[in-house]
Amino acid sequence: MPWTYLLRCADDSLYVGSTVDLDARMAQHACGSGGKYTATRLPVTLIWAQEFERIDEAWEMERRLHGWSRAKKLALAEGRFDLLPGLSKKDWARADRT
Repeated sequence: MPWTYLLRCADDSLYVGSTVDLDARMAQHACGSGGKYTATRLPVTLIWAQEFERIDEAWEMERRLHGWSRAKKLALAEGRFDLLPGLSKKDWARADRT
């Protein structure tokens, strides 16, 4: 089944990805063959994952998460869903102007 996932890298950055085999993809990331970004930031830790019925749904969620702020991604990973609406980049930009 397809997955969208969120990793915390050793440098505390976040990485968003999607895959059809989460276990295999995590093994790739762990050994440094999961992509250039994570290969230089090992070790990585899986902090959130969601399974989907179709790969296009997982890919769409990945695209959506790429647009989210760090705070919003962390709230998702922590299961703090009540915070998500107020953590959009637009809301942060407005708060910076006041």
